[in-house]
Amino acid sequence: MVHVCVLGENRQYSEDTLLKDVAKEVQESFSHEILLATVDGKLQELHKKVKEGTSVEFLTAADKPGIQTYRRSVLLILLKAFYEVIGAEHIQKVSVEYAIANGLFIESAGSFEKTQELVDRIKAKMREYVAAEIPIMKRNVTTDEAIEIFRHHRMYEKERLFRYRRVSRVNLYSIGGFEDYYYGYMVQNTGYLKYFDLILYRDGMMLLLPEQKNPEQVAEFHDREKLFEVLDETESWGRQLEVPTVGALDDVICKGKASELILMQEALMEKKIGDIAEQIAGRPDKKIVMIAGPSSSGKTTFSHRLSIQLKAKGLKPHPIAVDNYFVNRVDSPRDENGNYNYEVLECLDVALFNQNMTDLLAGKTVEMPEYNFVKGQREYHGDFLTLGPDDVLVIEGIHCLNEKLSYALPRKNKFKIYISALTQLNIDEHNRIPTTDGRLLRRIVRDARTRGASAQDTIRMWPSVRRGEEENIFPYQEDADVMFNSALVYELSVLKQYAEPVLFSVPRDSAEYVEAKRLLKFLDYFLGVSSEEIPHNSLIREFIGGSCFKVLKWETVEDWNVGLDLALL
Repeated sequence: MVHVCVLGENRQYSEDTLLKDVAKEVQESFSHEILLATVDGKLQELHKKVKEGTSVEFLTAADKPGIQTYRRSVLLILLKAFYEVIGAEHIQKVSVEYAIANGLFIESAGSFEKTQELVDRIKAKMREYVAAEIPIMKRNVTTDEAIEIFRHHRMYEKERLFRYRRVSRVNLYSIGGFEDYYYGYMVQNTGYLKYFDLILYRDGMMLLLPEQKNPEQVAEFHDREKLFEVLDETESWGRQLEVPTVGALDDVICKGKASELILMQEALMEKKIGDIAEQIAGRPDKKIVMIAGPSSSGKTTFSHRLSIQLKAKGLKPHPIAVDNYFVNRVDSPRDENGNYNYEVLECLDVALFNQNMTDLLAGKTVEMPEYNFVKGQREYHGDFLTLGPDDVLVIEGIHCLNEKLSYALPRKNKFKIYISALTQLNIDEHNRIPTTDGRLLRRIVRDARTRGASAQDTIRMWPSVRRGEEENIFPYQEDADVMFNSALVYELSVLKQYAEPVLFSVPRDSAEYVEAKRLLKFLDYFLGVSSEEIPHNSLIREFIGGSCFKVLKWETVEDWNVGLDLALL
C-alpha cells in the first residue's frame, strides 16, 4: 500500500493504482473534468502510478497547463482526421499558422480542394474519434529515430528542428498509427475532447477551441480582419527572411548569418514605422496619434521611433503619457481585493484629458500635468504646450483605442495604432509559439534588469496583467487605423541568455515552477545569439538594456506598487 495526500487528506492506495483512478474518485469535487495532475509540484499525465508519500493535485481545463493540454490534444485528432480523410499521398503540407480570438488558423497544400464539404468531413471524423474514446499512446524513441519518422511523414520543419535537440530521447504521441511530436502533455484518450468546432476560413480552416475561463463552451468565432492582415504580413516577413520556424532560425545562426538577419529584420521594421509616419503626414487632419497595446509590446520604443520618422516628414511630435492623467491615489478605484486598480478607465481623469486635448486642438496653450507615482498625486511643473500647424500629439496608454477615453475629440483628428508582439516564428509545422509567451519572456527579462524582480514574481502577476489586457485592450484592437507587430524574428534567441538564469532560480516547490520549467524547455530549442550587434534603437533594447531612448516605465499596478516601495526605501 502507498500513502498519498489528495485534496489535503492522506489516503491509502494499492501500489498499482493509477492517477486516473484517483481522479475518478475525486472528480465530483471539481467543476470541470480532470485532465492532468501535479505530483509534488511536477506535472504528470494520468497514466502514471501513485507513489508513496507524494502530494497530488489535479488540474482541469480551467487551469493553464490543463487548457494547454486540451488544445494540443484536439490538434492531434484534427491532424489525424485530416490525413485520414484526404490521404497522406495527396497532402504536401498542413501547418498551424497563428491564433485569432479562440481559433487556430490551419493552412494546407496538396492535390485537394478546400471546401466546406471537406471541412465537415474532417470535423465528423474528429467526432468519431471522440465517441470512440481512442487511447492516445505515448512512446519513447531516440532523437535519430524521431528525425527519420518526421522525414517519412514529410514533416520537414520538425526534422530540421530535431537536429538541434540536446537530449538523446524524445516522447512521441500517436492515435491509431498517426504519430507526431508535441511540446507538452496529452490527455489519456480522445473521449476527453468533446468541445471544439472546425470552420472554413479564407484559404484554410479555423479550429475553434474553448477558453480557460469557460472550458465547456466554444465561443462563436468573430473575425478580426485587421489582426489577420497583420499576421499574414508577418508570415510573409518570415518567408522573406527565410526564417518561418525555429529550426530555420537555428540554421541561420549555425551558418554565422545572425548579424545579417538582425539587420534585415530591423530594416523591415524601420520601413514599416516609416510607412505609418507617411500615412500620418499625408493626413494633415490627423493631429492626435493614439497608441495602445498589451504589456511588453515595446510601446515606448515604438513611440520614440515613430516620432523620429514624423520629424523626418517635417512634423513636430509631442509625446504625452495618459498615465499623467491619473486621479490622485486617494480617489483611485479599488479592485475586489481592496488594491488600487490602475488598469480601469475610471482611474483616469477623463474629463480633464478631453478638456486639455480639446483646448490644444483649438490652438490654446495648456499646462500639461505630470503624475507623481511616489506621492500619488498629479503635479504641474510649468510644462506649457501650444500646437502649431506642424505639431502632432503622440499619446500612449492602455485605453487609447477606447473612444470613451477621448469622447470629446473628433474621430477625424485621431490616428489610432495598435501594437503587439505577434510572434512570427512557429516551432514547427504543428506547434506555434503563443504571442503571450514572447511577451512574458520580454517582461521577465526587463523586470529582472530594471526592478530586481524575480521570474517567480513576474510569473505570479502575469495572470492579473492578462486579465487587464482582455478587458481594456483586446476588445478595441480592430478599431485601430494601423496594427504594428513589434516581434523580432531573432529576439527569442537573444532573450534566451537573459531569461534562463532567472527562470532557473524559481523554487521547485513554488506554484510558479511549472510555468518556469515550461518556458525553460521552450527556450531549449533556440540557439543563442549575442546582443552586441543589435542596434541601440531596436525594440528589444527596451527589455535587454542598452536603448538609446528613455524607456523605463511602469505599466501595471504591480509595477507602481514596487516603484513606490523602492522610492520609499
